[in-house]
Amino acid sequence: MSGNSNRYTVVPTVTVLGQMKLRLIGATKGHALLKKKADALSLRYRQVLRLIVEAKEGMGDAMKGSFFSLAEAKYAAGDAVRHTVLDGVGTATLRVYASQDNVAGVKIPRFESAVAAGAAASAAAAPAGGGGAEGGSADADALALAAAAAARGDLTGLGKGGQQVQACRRAYVGAVRLLVALANLQTAFVTLDAALKTTNRRVNALENVVKPRLENTISYIKGELDELEREEFFRLKKVQKNKQKKAAQQAAEEDEARALAEAAGGGGKGGGGAAVAAVGVAAAKKQQQEASLLAPEGEDEDLVF
Repeated sequence: MSGNSNRYTVVPTVTVLGQMKLRLIGATKGHALLKKKADALSLRYRQVLRLIVEAKEGMGDAMKGSFFSLAEAKYAAGDAVRHTVLDGVGTATLRVYASQDNVAGVKIPRFESAVAAGAAASAAAAPAGGGGAEGGSADADALALAAAAAARGDLTGLGKGGQQVQACRRAYVGAVRLLVALANLQTAFVTLDAALKTTNRRVNALENVVKPRLENTISYIKGELDELEREEFFRLKKVQKNKQKKAAQQAAEEDEARALAEAAGGGGKGGGGAAVAAVGVAAAKKQQQEASLLAPEGEDEDLVF
């Protein structure tokens, strides 16, 4: 049959046909679910790609501003301010926290930057800065850092260059936050790319390999079952035809024997010899029929091989 090379090797039975139909239903449902998953991953993939482009475009300006702020702080406070800053550093105030995000069953690492709890508590009474959402968040972090530094007695830049040092701190806080956001987006991008490729491969395998093979197998089993049903119907028809033929021959023989017996009875003594001859003829015909049953039959017009 057609599609013989693209089907499973199975025994064509009704039980196997039911199993193949159930497998086809499962493959169809799985293909639909994986297709929806691939669409969701593709949508999130494009969103992350757009955010990465925006973050990289802003990264150059942020780093340029940070380096300019550092140069201004060194010019205003002198090179000695570096040692003062390093001596005043204790524990990290701006920290990175890791978590997981779930997108259509795919675990994506997530990184967020936040000010430590002590610094945030110290900056609770500080006035909030104006501007956009990201600008306000950066200003709030800078104020929290300043409050934490003041709480531990950091007087960096008190003699000169204090404003430039604080501006440099705020610039680098914004740069670090942008770096963390960019790392989060890059990690999500790589994870989504791998998951999307795997999902697309599974969708293509189900659509182009598994489902056509199951459909060809089901068609093959149906064709074989139909052929077996036609053979069984033809066999029963031939058996019935042979029975009818045999019954008709037997009835004709009985009628002929009865007619001969009646003719013999009506002829008297002279008919005795005729009756014996009739019995002999009937016996000869019976032997001839039995021999014909054992002899090979001729070609049947109804059979085509």
